[in-house]
Amino acid sequence: MDNLEIAIVQSDLIWEDIEGNLSNFDQLLWDADADVIVLPEMFTTGFTNQSNQLAVPMDGAPVEWMHDLACRLGSLLMGSMIIEEGGHYYNRLICAFPDGSLQYYDKRHLFSLAHEDQYFTAGKKHLLIDYNGWKIFPLICYDLRFPVWSRNIELADLMVFVASWPEKRQSHWDVLLKARAIENQCYVAGVNRVGEDKDGIVYSGSSAVYDFWGNDLVLAGDLEGVFKTVLSKPKLQEHRDRFGFWRDRDKFTIQ
Repeated sequence: MDNLEIAIVQSDLIWEDIEGNLSNFDQLLWDADADVIVLPEMFTTGFTNQSNQLAVPMDGAPVEWMHDLACRLGSLLMGSMIIEEGGHYYNRLICAFPDGSLQYYDKRHLFSLAHEDQYFTAGKKHLLIDYNGWKIFPLICYDLRFPVWSRNIELADLMVFVASWPEKRQSHWDVLLKARAIENQCYVAGVNRVGEDKDGIVYSGSSAVYDFWGNDLVLAGDLEGVFKTVLSKPKLQEHRDRFGFWRDRDKFTIQ
């Protein structure tokens, strides 16, 4: 597929209310039409450490909701939620495919400043998705600050960050998303929430999609809604062929 249409969904979240959030996204996405649809980090609850109270299993209702919606829309649907598995709690990015299959990525870098590392287990593996001829590399929020973990070793075409990134550090979000696109020579989508949580933390959104030059294709500002753009595989390949910076990248092993 030469072109890939991506829809990023920027929304306020109802604090620790799974059913309420799913109902809101049902309305937002009722007639959504895109190859890939991306929701924010912990889109069912808001960013919370109440993992033992709000976690769901992989066969739970929120995962089933993603499965059913992806099948109905014919889209790859992505977003993170709190998952319990094997006695551990994960901030897990679920990837629900239109054929009914699921893949997932567990957040590697847990946000110690908010004590996330005390309530969740860190992931250990990258996920690289092959979808309609596009290689997609999903990551979660705090991972954005760590360029080694975010390094595009496999030459992914699209890097996706889902987040709950506070307004007070919004300038970092903007700069780092653009940097990841430029240094990795790929498209980058960052999907953040808006609104204010129960702890008084304000989120101003700034969800965006950047191309391989760092040019913005979508800037959502602080608005709620579904924002779409079309990505071009031929343009990406032409860029990589002409500017082969990726050939000089360092080789390394992550412990």
